[in-house]
Amino acid sequence: MGRSSSAIRSSVGTSGPKLLITPKAWSPARVLLTRLLVVILLFCLLFSLLWADRDGLRDQSDGEISFTDIVYFTMITVSTVGYGDIVPVSTRARLLDALVITPIRLGIWILFLGTAYQLIIRQYWEGYRMAKLQETLSRHIIICGFGHTGMSAAKELMARGVKAEQIVVIDTLEERVRLAGSLGIAAFQADASQEAVLGDAVIDKAKAVIIAAGRDDSSALTLLTARHLNPTVRIIVSAKEEEKVKLFKQGGADAIVSPATFGGYIIAAAVDNGHMVQYLDDLLTAGGQVSLLERKVRPDEIGKTPADLKPDVLLRLYRGGIMLSLLELEQAGRLQAGDILVLLTSGQNGSA
Repeated sequence: MGRSSSAIRSSVGTSGPKLLITPKAWSPARVLLTRLLVVILLFCLLFSLLWADRDGLRDQSDGEISFTDIVYFTMITVSTVGYGDIVPVSTRARLLDALVITPIRLGIWILFLGTAYQLIIRQYWEGYRMAKLQETLSRHIIICGFGHTGMSAAKELMARGVKAEQIVVIDTLEERVRLAGSLGIAAFQADASQEAVLGDAVIDKAKAVIIAAGRDDSSALTLLTARHLNPTVRIIVSAKEEEKVKLFKQGGADAIVSPATFGGYIIAAAVDNGHMVQYLDDLLTAGGQVSLLERKVRPDEIGKTPADLKPDVLLRLYRGGIMLSLLELEQAGRLQAGDILVLLTSGQNGSA
């Protein structure tokens, strides 16, 4: 839970933004030491002010104000425990106490309470909320990297019917984490290549992992970590450089997409084909008039021919690890149990 990160905000069970994990910029020891130094400086400031205006104070026991008396009075004033043995008597001393010492006293108490909350109370409370969220995660999709590619993937998944609660985003940048949270997606600000972080995202129960880190070296490391933690999860990697595709295949990626290369193909095709870009956009996005659908053959379809699937059009068939394209479907004969079909269907059928 708190192995490499801590929760900053969570709304488990609500529809609001969920910013679940952010890395600790400073260690607890450094936070505590820094705030302790601030408190010491404030004590020194108060002591200096009271010492400079010691003539405005009166000691009820002996009538004199010594160095020790100022140290004592500073401590009890800050702690708000005043015993009335030393009191401000001059107008300036009272104004100093009301306008300067009181705000500093409140600031010190806020530091104390904030430290207690950050280092103790919040850790236990948000650990509990994190555990409750993890209990709900199963067959979810983890998106590592929420740049343009990761965000587009998340939006398209939700357009295809995936609930926001079944998506987990991991990114190192806070603004991207907050953007994901604004979509109702559980978002982690952390390094997805770390085993502890992927463990917090419950990768062992995940349906798929999408890796779009923005850098191929980071994506490769995340791929190896994810595959090590879950040998069976489906992993899709976004490759920036085409020569890295072979590396990702060797690392165990199930699918590799190069957005820049793919976009280049579409741009080149658009030179001589005026409507191709529009058709491909319609084909690949949810809500279009046509859709691509991949599924296993249904029991009622076994024994039928590809032509019997109308109005759907069978584009490819996978049988026993062999791919049969549109021109080779006649060799397939009738559909068999275990066949995987890639269909061109209407948008309504594709989203069903």
